[in-house]
Amino acid sequence: MPFDFVKSHGLGNDYLVIDARTLGFELTPARVRQICDRHTGVGSDGILALVDTTAADFAVRIFNPDGSEAEKSGNGLRIFAKFLHDHGYTTKTEFTIHTSGGTVRARLIVADRRVTAVRVDMGRAVIDRSLTTLTVAGQALHVVSLSLGNPHCVTIVQELSLLQLLHLGPLIERHAAFPNRTNVQFVQVVSRNAVRALVWERGAGHTLASGSSSCAVAAACFAEGLVDGQVTVHLEGGDLAIEVDQDLNVVMTGPVEEICTGTFSREFRDRLRYS
Repeated sequence: MPFDFVKSHGLGNDYLVIDARTLGFELTPARVRQICDRHTGVGSDGILALVDTTAADFAVRIFNPDGSEAEKSGNGLRIFAKFLHDHGYTTKTEFTIHTSGGTVRARLIVADRRVTAVRVDMGRAVIDRSLTTLTVAGQALHVVSLSLGNPHCVTIVQELSLLQLLHLGPLIERHAAFPNRTNVQFVQVVSRNAVRALVWERGAGHTLASGSSSCAVAAACFAEGLVDGQVTVHLEGGDLAIEVDQDLNVVMTGPVEEICTGTFSREFRDRLRYS
């Protein structure tokens, strides 16, 4: 049966996967905002659009719910990789995916012919050693600023506070130090092999989980000498396994689950068409 989208989630971080080549209209920022709206649209933390490429086996454009584009998304890549396998775009269990933040390699974990988890080589974390302190709302925060193809600002704290994240997250995201905005993470180190993290995602706000944020958290804590090379990142939505080597190359492994397939109604398509 044909469908317009597949909705899936990775630890509560939900995305719609759309084959942009057959959609019939362009995914403009205004249309993305309408589709992602949880009251008058389908509702999601973003859209993963399959597009043509010669740079890798597959390519994806990653849209935030505010209509902006993200360079890379760890949860999104796991969801996208599952979609490709489970909906017949490939029979391979290892392939490359091009994003605007770089090309990654995905390796699928399959049970009963369905993908249950995905391992993704997320690339090398590059730390901005020139930025170690950020003044936000009158507070001087010790931060680790880094890129995994997309920007991150990690703050290591003694105790996690969701209220602190909700207050400071949007201020850090749009701080003058980050002209293109940034993803924000607050992290508490539990042991040499485990951390807890809260996430404020650029263009999406507070999210239950983020794959690239988990990679950034693990890389930042490793670079600070606080954890070893294999780290479990405990998020509100669940856990991700992250591996970091001495060169700050990062590999993420985590679950993914499909929720549903769906089609846009004629009324909704008409609204989108005239947006």
